[in-house]
Amino acid sequence: MTVLYAEPRVLAVALDHRLAGKESVALDDIADEPLPRVADPAWDAYWRIDPRPDGRPAPDGPLVHAAEDKIELVASGQAVAIVPAGARGLRPDVTTVRLDGVAPGHVVVAVRADDRSRLVADFRDLARRHLVGAEPGRQH
Repeated sequence: MTVLYAEPRVLAVALDHRLAGKESVALDDIADEPLPRVADPAWDAYWRIDPRPDGRPAPDGPLVHAAEDKIELVASGQAVAIVPAGARGLRPDVTTVRLDGVAPGHVVVAVRADDRSRLVADFRDLARRHLVGAEPGRQH
């Protein structure tokens, strides 16, 4: 596995949400905000930060099966969602706010340990050369 860069997680909210336009928010600011759930327990825990650092469970929200469903809930004001910073500009009726106190995700290239494909090696080298230290959301 090759880590290319760290990508902050941000909060997606509807444009008319009470937190829209804030410079940043913390987990305490969304303690009672519904967060969409997904079926995979590990994925769900990671993106909802569940449990919270203080041990409290993340607030439940509707179960979704696709990223588009999650963003639709956000746009309609039914939930907020934690998303990668590179997800800016999801929809014109959704904005993102910096989420303080939350560890970033990492963008990686993962390959099978026994893969000897020259094509895979070239891809990994190109990704490392062009994306290491990349800024989330910036085109390369």
